[in-house]
Amino acid sequence: MRFETKAVQAARETDPITGALVPPIHQSATFVQEEPGVHKGYPYGRTGNPTRALLERAIATLENGRYGLAFASGLAAEDAILHLLQPGDHVLCCDDVYGGTYRLFEQVRRRYGLEFSYFDTTDATAVKPQKNTKLIWLESPTNPLLKIADISAVAERKGNALLVVDNTFATPYLQRPLELGADIVVHSSTKYLSGHGDVIGGLIVTSNAEVYERLKFLQNAIGAVPGPFDCWLVLRGFKTLALRMKAHSENAQAVAEFLSKHRKVERVYYPGLPSHPGHAIAKRQMNGLYSGMLSFELKGNVKKFVQATKVFVLAENLGVIESLTTHPATMTHASIPPEERARRGIKDNLVRLSVGIENAQDLIEDLQQALEYA
Repeated sequence: MRFETKAVQAARETDPITGALVPPIHQSATFVQEEPGVHKGYPYGRTGNPTRALLERAIATLENGRYGLAFASGLAAEDAILHLLQPGDHVLCCDDVYGGTYRLFEQVRRRYGLEFSYFDTTDATAVKPQKNTKLIWLESPTNPLLKIADISAVAERKGNALLVVDNTFATPYLQRPLELGADIVVHSSTKYLSGHGDVIGGLIVTSNAEVYERLKFLQNAIGAVPGPFDCWLVLRGFKTLALRMKAHSENAQAVAEFLSKHRKVERVYYPGLPSHPGHAIAKRQMNGLYSGMLSFELKGNVKKFVQATKVFVLAENLGVIESLTTHPATMTHASIPPEERARRGIKDNLVRLSVGIENAQDLIEDLQQALEYA
């Protein structure tokens, strides 16, 4: 099946009792056992749930992987991956990474004996695993500078380490990291996968049976699992994922081209622009579209700009059908110290846009008037 068909079919499971086309929500924490230890695959709601199991099978299908796992948030999924490690193990991470990931690494897991260092996302030759390197961590495109990593080239240099790719910005519609050599894919399903801003969730996909068994144990042991209704909402989002990602990407391309020519914009970060340093890799690695995420540096007052937009809304999220503005320095990446943000190129005049599915001309006109106000 092609992706559009797969996305609809993977999220659908006809109810065998009623024939309902839409799968039911199994809103139960408890499952009756026939005798001690004998059950229908669901001993307890934290351990497993039919709605969650359908979501896990569906995301594995969309990423062309063997196993899927659902968590209560994207960060819960990331933390489960870090639980694969032991004190003294090393994680080599791309240098442009979500602020919450950086906070988890530096302010939580470093205190428990893990080591972290960072490399230039755009330079695969900078990937030089140490003897104790157990994970290599990528975002591509990155948050918030939309850097593009050559995933295949990094995979060739990973040695014995596991390669983890955060595929939140691209989604499996645009990019499937397992096909490029990754071992683990992680998503914040809060974003594009659900798409409507009404759920918090995280997903992991792998084809490595040993990794899956350990993560499955950790999922149950730690207990950071999503509720059945949250799983159902993400499944609903899968059905329109291809349509939405196409609209997001086409709108973002139009917005990026507009901003790149505006006198109040210093620089635009969008892999769909030929001037973007990672354009050639993105063109090869992604599905001919480049997501709805972009950032730009403003020649003007950021506060006035974000308060002047009418269609774009100031909010700390992304990947929803509505268009959003975000100021990374004070919002999504505020947990990164100012000097570290500056070193990574996250300037105070950087604005991140999550371009929605509204009419592209309306979005451009909204940005036009807000730029004049700024």
